[in-house]
Amino acid sequence: MIRTAVNVVENKNFKERAGSFRKKVYKDFIRNRMLYMIVAPVVLFYILFSYVPMYGAIIAFKDFRPALGIWNSPWVGFDHFIRFFNGPFVFRLIRNTFVLNIQMLVFGFPAPIILALLMNEMRNKFFKRSVQTITYMPHFISVIVVVGIIMDFSLSTGAINDIVVFFGGSRRNLMSDPNLFRPMYVISEIWQSAGWGTIVYLAALAGIDEQLYEAAMIDGAGRFRRLINITLPGILPTIVILFILRMGSMMSIGFEKILLMYSPATYETADVISTYVYRMGILQTNFSFATAVGLFNSVINFTLIIVANAISRRVNETSLW
Repeated sequence: MIRTAVNVVENKNFKERAGSFRKKVYKDFIRNRMLYMIVAPVVLFYILFSYVPMYGAIIAFKDFRPALGIWNSPWVGFDHFIRFFNGPFVFRLIRNTFVLNIQMLVFGFPAPIILALLMNEMRNKFFKRSVQTITYMPHFISVIVVVGIIMDFSLSTGAINDIVVFFGGSRRNLMSDPNLFRPMYVISEIWQSAGWGTIVYLAALAGIDEQLYEAAMIDGAGRFRRLINITLPGILPTIVILFILRMGSMMSIGFEKILLMYSPATYETADVISTYVYRMGILQTNFSFATAVGLFNSVINFTLIIVANAISRRVNETSLW
């Protein structure tokens, strides 16, 4: 009897709390309905194109046949993963993916930071805005156009070879040289994205209190000392957050650009996991195997972002969660 009475009271309290919570949510929705309407398309986009398709990942463990559908296709377990790791290209794919990403991390990630710091030191507003506009512009150029420019410049009769010949070199098709693919990719990617990446850092720099600089100047600190002791610590949280997000896409290097730039002659240094998934899944219609490789890629990305976030939280107490 006593236990029954206690359960009745607990159920009543739970219903009251649930009703109160629903009322608060409803009031908040009514009060901020315009904000919810603004956010709704973004949330709907990710639900439809990021979360709903997740159920299709189970074909990585099936011998998927379109005529049978996902659920009726036979299970094969980890056969596709074993086939990938026993394949002749696994080492090349993982190596190329990591090398390109590490090069972009070493050379590409600091580029917008350095550019933003240089812009922040400019005192001529007209010149600063001109530099900002010029460096932003490549971001809005289509990847296809950028690759077309690179190919034209890299031909044996292109502008780059003209410069090489001027200094005594010989002409050759640069795009077919496997050793030149990575430098060309990294340099073109920095040129296209560095200016756009400065937006976040310039916003962070604008939030630093000017009184800190004035106090440092009174104490005799030079420009370099102010940069080290005030500017960099002021944007460090932003750098850390973007670094963690960058680590989460370490295995997902720009698929479209590589696909447009590479050729069978440069597979040895240019072929990455994403392009291999495209060839196996779309060109060869081996959907289950391609899904297995893509799922492996996603698991590595997820692991890297978890590790980077944990290290950041422990070292400087800045993290995504």
